[in-house]
Amino acid sequence: MAQVIVTFKVMPTGTDVDLDEMGNEIKKAVNSVRMSREPIAFGLVALNVTVVMEDEGGQLDAAEKKITSVSGVASVETTEITRAL
Repeated sequence: MAQVIVTFKVMPTGTDVDLDEMGNEIKKAVNSVRMSREPIAFGLVALNVTVVMEDEGGQLDAAEKKITSVSGVASVETTEITRAL
């Protein structure tokens, strides 16, 4: 089975969320390989989380649920999916 590289945009519940702590919890939940910050507006910053996973049914939804379960996460959006070579 092939692997895919998926990027999620993770929005915090507010500007008072500790992004370092939230990022560490997300790394534990989904084994992220890269994480970056993206300023949105008025001090709100999103995390772009990149994960490598198997291209199997249900893997994407399971990863989104794991990220959503982390404290401080308001929403998760899949922004990019690329097949790994």
